[in-house]
Amino acid sequence: MDSLFDSAAEEATPQPLAVRMRPRTLDEVIGQRHLLGPGTPLRRLVESEAPMSLFLWGPPGTGKTTLAYVVSNVTERRFVEVSAVSAGVKDVRAAIDNARRELGMSGRQTVLFVDEVHRFNKAQQDALLPAVENRWVTFIGATTENPFFSVISPLLSRSLLLTLESLSEDDVRAVLRRAVSDPRGLGGHSTLDEEALEHLVRLAGGDARRSLTYLEAAALLADDITVEVVEKAVDKAAVRYDRQGDQHYDVISAFIKSMRGSDADAALHYLARMIEAGEDPRFIARRIVIFASEDVGLADPTCLQTAVAAAQAVQLIGLPEGQITLAHAVIHCATAPKSNAVVKAIGAAVGDVRKGLIGQVPGHLRDAHYSGAAKLGHGEGYRYPHDFDHGLVRQEYAPEQVRERRYYEPTRHGAEAPVAERWAKIRDFLRGS
Repeated sequence: MDSLFDSAAEEATPQPLAVRMRPRTLDEVIGQRHLLGPGTPLRRLVESEAPMSLFLWGPPGTGKTTLAYVVSNVTERRFVEVSAVSAGVKDVRAAIDNARRELGMSGRQTVLFVDEVHRFNKAQQDALLPAVENRWVTFIGATTENPFFSVISPLLSRSLLLTLESLSEDDVRAVLRRAVSDPRGLGGHSTLDEEALEHLVRLAGGDARRSLTYLEAAALLADDITVEVVEKAVDKAAVRYDRQGDQHYDVISAFIKSMRGSDADAALHYLARMIEAGEDPRFIARRIVIFASEDVGLADPTCLQTAVAAAQAVQLIGLPEGQITLAHAVIHCATAPKSNAVVKAIGAAVGDVRKGLIGQVPGHLRDAHYSGAAKLGHGEGYRYPHDFDHGLVRQEYAPEQVRERRYYEPTRHGAEAPVAERWAKIRDFLRGS
């Protein structure tokens, strides 16, 4: 009676859309083209009967579980999945023992897939070594974290490491369109208008599983899936934002001008707007780095350090966590004292060079390290500043044509105020004022 009830329950509760749409062959896999071409390790694994060990490293929803499943399905090997979140050493050893038993009795090989393998401690990872070393299983480990930091060296050295990339917007569109029409998916019983499709693509953030989860939630509400239906299904408003059009340029312009105007609240609004619309976080980070030099400059030299660190962190961790780092940098930039003296200085210097104000490098500053330089008088008369009090010595540094030009005119804002005082004294000393 219980088994009949369980069977009926399974029929009444179909698998999630993301599971139903899981590719069955490598040719059905969307994205990851760099891993699926002729001669690639995955192709060799599918075409060969020999076991291999792989680590699949990439962001969530990029197809790590899918690829493991496809390898098992195509090669007709047993597929055994172990989650590092809940499994222990006992579970790992049991899975390996069963695989060895199956191999000995029927000759059938097993794909042992360990999801979130970086969560295994050293003892748990050590338990995998005999199976990998002796090729009792085809081991595939999936991780969202850098395996060089989270996986023991003996296990990593015995395996191939394949890096998966976030799906492109075109890839996610293809996934969604296939799910709408495929009999395993919505089977054409629902329609998805273009605006709703684009909203789902933005919400997915390169994660195919997320896009299908949202699509399924919307299809439960209506057969005709519009933006309004998607908004209601996932409780997330659609941000009208064309990454190639006016909104892109208008919002980034307002973002920069808000930081320049020291309005941290407004700047954070535009940051959130771009993130929610699916703007590339690396683009946002680059603009913050530029701003730190262009609009803050030496009024707060640490602002550039924060901006560069934020750009590197976003590259490393991505979204959604990266939004905290971006917000950190935005608040620092917005609340910092402002100075555009640096950008004005280089702009004036470049302007003079373009006008032809170049001149000859003074002879005493020319390179004197190569053979024959002394005969040309290069370096003759150069005075080494470290030999003088305060590390300063009066001599000509600029070409004659620009000797009296003043490029750097510091403000009295923030940390640039003491720089301005020091530079005024140095300039007067060097020029004999």
